[in-house]
Amino acid sequence: MEVSSVQKLCIELISAAFQRCRVAEDLCRLSVVLKSSDSSTVRISISDTGIGSCLEEFQDLKFSRRIFDAEKWDGLLLIRTTNIYDDKIYHYHLNLRESKSDRRLTQLPSNPKNGAKFSGSEVYLSIYENIAVLLAEVTHFFQKLLVLKIPNVGIELVTEEGDTPRSQCANVFLANECNPLAFSASNVERLKSGLQDYVLKHGNSLRRKCGSCFPSWEHLKVGSGIACSTGSHRTGRLLMETVIVISEIAETTPCLRSSSAKTEVVCLNDFSPCSIYQSSLTALTTIDWKSYGLVLGGVVDQGGYTVLEWENLPPNVHIDMVFHCYNEHEQIKWPPLRKKSQPGRNLIKKTVKLALDDLKEKHAGMLLSAHALKICSYAPDLARTIAGLIISSNDSEFQGECLSVLGLQSQDIGGKHVEAYIKEKIISVIEMNDRKPQRSKEATAFLFEDECLQDEEYDSGEYMFSSLDF
Repeated sequence: MEVSSVQKLCIELISAAFQRCRVAEDLCRLSVVLKSSDSSTVRISISDTGIGSCLEEFQDLKFSRRIFDAEKWDGLLLIRTTNIYDDKIYHYHLNLRESKSDRRLTQLPSNPKNGAKFSGSEVYLSIYENIAVLLAEVTHFFQKLLVLKIPNVGIELVTEEGDTPRSQCANVFLANECNPLAFSASNVERLKSGLQDYVLKHGNSLRRKCGSCFPSWEHLKVGSGIACSTGSHRTGRLLMETVIVISEIAETTPCLRSSSAKTEVVCLNDFSPCSIYQSSLTALTTIDWKSYGLVLGGVVDQGGYTVLEWENLPPNVHIDMVFHCYNEHEQIKWPPLRKKSQPGRNLIKKTVKLALDDLKEKHAGMLLSAHALKICSYAPDLARTIAGLIISSNDSEFQGECLSVLGLQSQDIGGKHVEAYIKEKIISVIEMNDRKPQRSKEATAFLFEDECLQDEEYDSGEYMFSSLDF
């Protein structure tokens, strides 16, 4: 569904209020109230307890003049704001119909704070819009905003229809309600936890998680990558974070998600949800997905969000991904730079590969390349052959040496046990080699390598596979 210009304005105002709370040092509240008095008019109040508004952020709002007539909006904003050090609450009237920015803003009489110490802002507007459509857009925005998992901001969403008290519906969303994190957690740690929460709720619910698909957190496997571009001390470096979650869904679940071979890419820029950049689309199509056992069918931009379509994803496996790009200076200042951070193609590719490599390193057997999977298919026959040679030998000394190399005892001479153990070792070596960058792999002349020779303090008698090359 196409997002109207008025809806975009509401999202931009909510995002600005969230940023004012994010950079504050104290606990903050962001409250959005949508009130419908008739079938076409929605009164919107966006208030926060953040650091106070910067008037330039409102004066620089730009819209085509034709949207006012087409969408029947008067273009008026009422603003109240105060900083912690102000002794007054300032009131402004902003007319976005005015083409000249210096004529847009009118200052109204202020109110004294009488010595009270607080900060915050409220923006009020009235638009012609269906409240259900606007509520769906705001809810979708909050779903992605919570992926950032900023712990000091609580979000309240209130809807009212008509003038009766029973018509009010309020929801409060806290970033730490599902999986609490320390306030000192890094941005990427918050992003990892936030995407896990998003996955547990299927990305389509702000509060409820699906117990049938995800009975425990163990079904979620998380990998992350972070990289930065060069920048000056004045402008700061551009930081790029990518988090990938691979979930194993119960095969019997009734949820449609279990049969979806698509990945929605959540994009965040300067701590706010955004549409994907063209550089990101290009980067996603040039990644060597086959080296991770994946076959990309296509990348589709669907009106503000991007979907990756996979050709070989098992029906009970789902992949979720989030990008976050920001300037290192932007995370602690307000207002932000007017020019948004735009990551380059190579920066995006690097963080995606780092996240995929992180997953492979943490979870054995995951994201194996097509070449490694082919070699693994030969492991059962090879293990059966080696086990047969050992067991069928009449040389007890030879058998003893083989068992010693394998780390087994004489009572483990049973054929199936030896075969299974050899197969496990072969596959573990294949997986280990597949995790190494191609240029760092070194061929070895030995199938078995005695690790005891490399560590004199290790005397348990166990021998392990360390490399295997076909």
